[in-house]
Amino acid sequence: MQQPERWTIRKHPRGTDADLAQPSVSQRTVERYVKGQIKKPRPDLAARLEREVRKRWQPQIRARARQKAATTGGIVIDTRARLGCTAPIGSTDEDRVRHLTVALPPQHAARLFDAQEAGAGDRRLQEITAEALREVYFQDGGRRAGSLEEVRFTDIEHLEFDL
Repeated sequence: MQQPERWTIRKHPRGTDADLAQPSVSQRTVERYVKGQIKKPRPDLAARLEREVRKRWQPQIRARARQKAATTGGIVIDTRARLGCTAPIGSTDEDRVRHLTVALPPQHAARLFDAQEAGAGDRRLQEITAEALREVYFQDGGRRAGSLEEVRFTDIEHLEFDL
């Protein structure tokens, strides 16, 4: 078992107080580990420390990253899928497989996160992503393709979001 990184324990907002100390791990043991007095904890202790740090930190780190993406940073979507648009006769773009890497503004990130937290299924998340791609990629924020009605986002081969 890999030893947990020391900085994750030190950065805990309330220090080493009882948060990481459980009946099987005393607060003093945690303090010794943080001070470096215990260089290589027993495998079972290392596993418990790592588990506790991950349990408390990962949700907070993810929440901060989501908050930043939804308010200021936005997200980047990288996809390879079949994309096409529906528009008035004569201006439609046929469906075809495209590989896109597009930066989505914060409002689209917020919509995706809100839908995900509300328990939306893959279909709904796919629709929200298609709407975002329509506005950002196809319409370029309103500078072109103003009559575009719908973007079809199907046959997804690859889909990745990055904060």
